[in-house]
Amino acid sequence: MSKNGDDLKVMVVEDSKVTMKALCNYLGRMGINPLTAVTGQDAIEIFRRNRPDIILLDAILPDIDGFDIAKQLRDMEKGDEWTAIIFLTSMAKDEDLARGIEVGGDDYLMKPISEVVLHAKMRAMRRLVEMQRSLVDVTQELNVANKELQRLSTTDGLTGIANRRFFDELVPREWRRCARMKQPMSLVMIDVDHFKKYNDTYGHQAGDECLKAVAAQVGRATPRASDLAARYGGEEFVLILGETTMDGAKWVANNIRQHVSDLNIPHSASSLQHVTISCGVASTIPREDQPLEALLKAADEALYMAKMQGRNSVACAE
Repeated sequence: MSKNGDDLKVMVVEDSKVTMKALCNYLGRMGINPLTAVTGQDAIEIFRRNRPDIILLDAILPDIDGFDIAKQLRDMEKGDEWTAIIFLTSMAKDEDLARGIEVGGDDYLMKPISEVVLHAKMRAMRRLVEMQRSLVDVTQELNVANKELQRLSTTDGLTGIANRRFFDELVPREWRRCARMKQPMSLVMIDVDHFKKYNDTYGHQAGDECLKAVAAQVGRATPRASDLAARYGGEEFVLILGETTMDGAKWVANNIRQHVSDLNIPHSASSLQHVTISCGVASTIPREDQPLEALLKAADEALYMAKMQGRNSVACAE
């Protein structure tokens, strides 16, 4: 234990100079240089600053009862934090031992302290501390993995923007939020013009790169936390624009249309000889008794109108 004791933080809380000196000597021979406190208040301050792994705590102190200190220390622990508390006591009554466990104690050492027994209990507590550390590490890794899984489950694998599943989850929430606030909500449906011909001409790999480039422009149009850009399916994208009027949504759609056109991605099967998009815009002030599907249908119909009026255009629902 002496070889590895230096990475273990141990605090000794004891007002007896004789017992304190003996404990420090015992711990020193184990390779541990302990933090020391002679009062309960000192112990609380040292715990707050240093967060020790193991505390040897006298049950009777001059200012604060050791049991009360243990309870305060447990209350100060956050989340996955855990500190091993070993009471130092000359009290052998069952009621005293039970009280110590109830307030958060983990073990006892009877005074006078035996170096052999202290060593054995420190080894046992060290194993528990190491298990706790491993558990915290695993928990943190699981949290990171779960967050990544959550991100992947809501992200379109090709374009990197939100997927249809996330859109379907978010759009009713945004609908209800705008209804509560009596604010307009707009949808913009976007479709890449003549995309099947593009794939037939340049191949599916080029088609994927084209969709990534368009998605990047669509994604840039939603800087607010309440907005969402998603891949709706195939070569179709959709924007949720909360608290946005028809005029505002139309401006956003035209801005995206222009930026995609400015990319000048060659498209020999298009009359403009480069990739373009068409957009359908719909807007309303939602009501709780009004179906969300009506807004989706209106945006889809507006997109169809944009296609019919020559593509590379924006059409608004009536």
